Amino acid sequence: MQPLRIALAQIAPRLGDLAANLARHRELLDDARRRGAGLVVFPELGLTGYQLQDLAAEVAIRTDDPRLLALAAETTGLSAVVSFVEESTDHRLFIAAALLEDGELRHVHRKVYLPTYGLFDERRFFAAGGVLRAVDSRLGVGIGLAVCEDFWHVSTPQVLALDGAQLLINVSSSPGRDLAATNEVGLGTATSWRTLMRTYAQLTTSFVVFCNRVGVDESFSFWGGSEVIGPTGAPIFSAPMFDEELYLVDIDLADVRRERIGLPLLRDERPELVAREWRRLVAERAGLTDDPSAEPPAEPGRTAESPPVTRTTGR
Repeated sequence: MQPLRIALAQIAPRLGDLAANLARHRELLDDARRRGAGLVVFPELGLTGYQLQDLAAEVAIRTDDPRLLALAAETTGLSAVVSFVEESTDHRLFIAAALLEDGELRHVHRKVYLPTYGLFDERRFFAAGGVLRAVDSRLGVGIGLAVCEDFWHVSTPQVLALDGAQLLINVSSSPGRDLAATNEVGLGTATSWRTLMRTYAQLTTSFVVFCNRVGVDESFSFWGGSEVIGPTGAPIFSAPMFDEELYLVDIDLADVRRERIGLPLLRDERPELVAREWRRLVAERAGLTDDPSAEPPAEPGRTAESPPVTRTTGR
């Protein structure tokens, strides 16, 4: 498998200026292609800016919008991840990330987790997505897309990896805060993100690509620090903070095979067990069971590992 060159577009989008941001995306796609990139990744809401609030409806586009399809047409021989406000056919607004490949829109991920704490109030303006799916790509590996807060929930990378993703891509608009919390570069946020990405990469034995924006929207200042992490959890590249630039990173996709054979964590996962326990927890929270210790019945022809327990009806 040939090495893959990834272009991280650590940009500062213009707030609410869809036309200008589309033009900037086209410029960077051309630049990345000239420099030998096979995959270009743009940050969360790179086509619109982040702090949209009531502007969200004005810049929202549908997935069949000619402007988005024209941008997709610029990806012949290339893969790109772009993010925008998507308007559904029933007029809900989503924070979306799309995989564009070989001139087509291949896949759209709608942000699943919308933060409403601290600086954030996303649920006031956006609907939450309800699907996590990996998708096959022209790069020869499965890709799993996530948007910012999605990665603050451990189920996201796990589900995507189990669904076939070998390349986990998180596009983000993470603002700087807790400026005095660390001596590293002055951003406690960056330390937390780096911890998460290294952990997810190692536990899923996947590449993790993190593209964060820079610049300022209203009172929000974004810190950049985009990264690529290898399937061992070791960082391959860390972009400077606050600098707007197109950064090129080469990775060897064969590293995923090597790591997954040597450390078969995904093979040994028990999604059926987790699904069962989630059903139990949901039932308990809903008050549908009085027996939280109940075990599933033994498989036919096998002896249960523990004595049978009395079951309540309705489970």
